[in-house]
Amino acid sequence: MPAMQALRPRPANVALAIGFAVAGSLAGAFHHPASWRPFDGWAYLLTLVIALALALRDDLPFGVLVVTAAGFAGYLLLGYQPSLNFWVPAVAFISVAAREGRGRIVCGVALLAAVISLSGVCGGLPRPLVVVQALIVPAVAFAVGLTQRRLAARNAELRRLTALLDQQQRQEARRAVLDERFRIARELHDTISQHMTIVTLQTGLAEYVFHSDPPSARKALETAAAAGRESLEELRRLLVVLRTYDLGGAAGPEDPADPLPDQVLAGIDRIPALAESLEAAGVRVEVRFAGERRPLHAGVELCAYRVVQEALTNVVKHSGSATAAVSVRYLDDELGVTVLDEGGPHSVTSAAGSGHGLIGMRERAKIWHGSLTAGARPGGGFQVRLRLPLGQDRDGGRPVT
Repeated sequence: MPAMQALRPRPANVALAIGFAVAGSLAGAFHHPASWRPFDGWAYLLTLVIALALALRDDLPFGVLVVTAAGFAGYLLLGYQPSLNFWVPAVAFISVAAREGRGRIVCGVALLAAVISLSGVCGGLPRPLVVVQALIVPAVAFAVGLTQRRLAARNAELRRLTALLDQQQRQEARRAVLDERFRIARELHDTISQHMTIVTLQTGLAEYVFHSDPPSARKALETAAAAGRESLEELRRLLVVLRTYDLGGAAGPEDPADPLPDQVLAGIDRIPALAESLEAAGVRVEVRFAGERRPLHAGVELCAYRVVQEALTNVVKHSGSATAAVSVRYLDDELGVTVLDEGGPHSVTSAAGSGHGLIGMRERAKIWHGSLTAGARPGGGFQVRLRLPLGQDRDGGRPVT
């Protein structure tokens, strides 16, 4: 029963089988030479059996060939004239050549050649014509079947490639979403970390001197409020980015294909303001520029700004140093950024080297084919050095490995 339920003839094969059955019956009914046995009920039955078997030629190709060849041979041996039934075994063999293995194809050739020869002999054809007919019909049927086999193999390969392409597209979509999530996480970290550090330090100071030194407490709270407002402004800019660019599909704020306007992205020109804001946290930052200052790509400027921001935030959080220096060098084919601190009572090496900040900085540098090194200075303190090549395209905005 399961095997029978698995047999589902194609509509085209059913139509072909019905067509041969009707045409063979009509040919036998209206064309009956006197030298042949009259086309009676047995002839109709054999014609229907031979033709209707074609409905299963895709499911049971070799079995259909055996049934059609045996039925046509019995039809001939009973003395009925050859009619359109002659072509049914040839059509059945096409499916054998298209679907079966080499052994069954060889058997099918022999079977088809034998029944075609029997048809010629029963029809009284000359022997040379019988031989030619027995060779040509299997050859033509085999050529058609081989073409169908190759076409089926090509279609199967196309389906496989289509499925593989669909899988790759799904993976790329997931990767794009993950990349965008990492970008958002990096932006949130870079945006919030510095300002929250200042807010925490200043509110802690205000709490400590609230009763003993009210003016200092008031000034600390004002500084914390200013840092909070700046944090909200940075978040507003980030929300503009997220509303403007679709996840994983459209250009992002670091994509050279479609940079965001200057009022949205932070740039190198905001580094001095960043340094001034850190004075409230007790860190004096000296900013120096070298080379011919010129506008750069918005993504490059954002990368440089975020690296400086994260490096200075690490100075406030981990170093304890009272001074730091930022150097920005404009070269012909490279932008160099260095952040130095002279060190303080706390060790910065372990904290900065294993946190998310340095990971994010290195990711930003890698996006723009740049490099970032960070480590303790021989004379004390910590150094972060960023190098970004200029005038170079990226690989679609994806990190370079």
